[in-house]
Amino acid sequence: MADQGRTGPGRRLGRLSRGQAFWLVGVILILLLLSSSAPSPMYVLYQQRWHFSGTALTVVFGIYAVAVLVALLLFGSLSDTLGRRRVLLASLVGEVVSMALFIGARNLLWLLAARAVQGLAVGLATGATSAALIELSPPAAPSRGTLLNSAGPTGGIAAGALVAGLLVQFAPAPTVLTYALLLAAFLLAFVGVLAMPETAPGQDRGHQGRDQGRGLRIRPSRISVPAAARRPFALLSLALIAVWAVCGLYLSLGPSIALQILHTGSLLTGGLVVALFAGVATVGQLWLGGLPPLRSAGTGVVALLVGLALVHAALTTSHAVLFFLGTAALGFGWGTAFLGAFRALAALAEPARRSELLAAVYVVAYLSMSVPAVAAGGISGTWGLHRTALTFITAAAFICVAALLGLGWMVARNRARRGARGTPGRK
Repeated sequence: MADQGRTGPGRRLGRLSRGQAFWLVGVILILLLLSSSAPSPMYVLYQQRWHFSGTALTVVFGIYAVAVLVALLLFGSLSDTLGRRRVLLASLVGEVVSMALFIGARNLLWLLAARAVQGLAVGLATGATSAALIELSPPAAPSRGTLLNSAGPTGGIAAGALVAGLLVQFAPAPTVLTYALLLAAFLLAFVGVLAMPETAPGQDRGHQGRDQGRGLRIRPSRISVPAAARRPFALLSLALIAVWAVCGLYLSLGPSIALQILHTGSLLTGGLVVALFAGVATVGQLWLGGLPPLRSAGTGVVALLVGLALVHAALTTSHAVLFFLGTAALGFGWGTAFLGAFRALAALAEPARRSELLAAVYVVAYLSMSVPAVAAGGISGTWGLHRTALTFITAAAFICVAALLGLGWMVARNRARRGARGTPGRK
């Protein structure tokens, strides 16, 4: 009876502990990215049904990334003022609408609409989930939030591609069942967020939080990088560009490239390739999560170069083993390089402006993921998929070399500073 006077949806349903809320937000982050990769194994099936080109396929992929970017630019720091819970609830509503559009899709336009709504929902949640995971991290393990911020998306992408690939190959009505299951999961997550504590600085509970919300004017967010972080942000962006450009290629054209190299018609193959790529990324992040950030980023970029070389050799020889080895190396590079860059940049953010800087990281990531992928899809119609992939790999390798030079300069500068102070430290 004492609880009847409490207000707010979180209090009516019973508030989660901070530990429970941490894992809830982690599950939501995984679900968001899981849903984003679920269509990848179905792209070939959609092409067969609706007879659209490879260029249209990458536009379907690209519109998702552009929608994420638009949401980041408009609402990337919205959770700093409205609170993490409200923004997460709005994002989950968007995901439910997106899944409904996928279920009812009848042509390419439906698919484009579903991906656009999905991208807006993911972009809206990105700043809120990233900041909430850091704020909810247990005091005994403060780095757990940044690790989940990096490993959650890759793990979600791997799970989405694998589960969707299995359903496409073996389950009835895979283009309906996959999204119906995800829709149910997002509805359950919505209920969980209602009971989650608020963690945004300046956001209070109960009536006070609602009264603050009434006076808010929702404005486009400021995507900004603090002055102290601008140089490391610029240098680490080279690594972000390289790894996310490769990610975009694999999530859009990866299944098609795999079918061409392996000479198979199995739709499960596309899901397995994406799952291997993202799954190894997750393993790499968990395995090397304790490395200093710059060392992790450098290790990842080197692995990316090795993977690019192996996939290039696989494309020129049609060797399946080389392709899978290269895919694994690329995934490892993507995961560890992104983890290192993310941790290095997150450490430079002040709590009140954390989501602004983290949103800026994702702006670079999603631009790097979408623009090269759409460009590759556009020229593949003229050059062919094989030549396009080889050109893409060569360009990505040059960016990796530039990223390594930038990381080397940062490590050397840090060593010089530590030497001047006469104190030990980590890279």
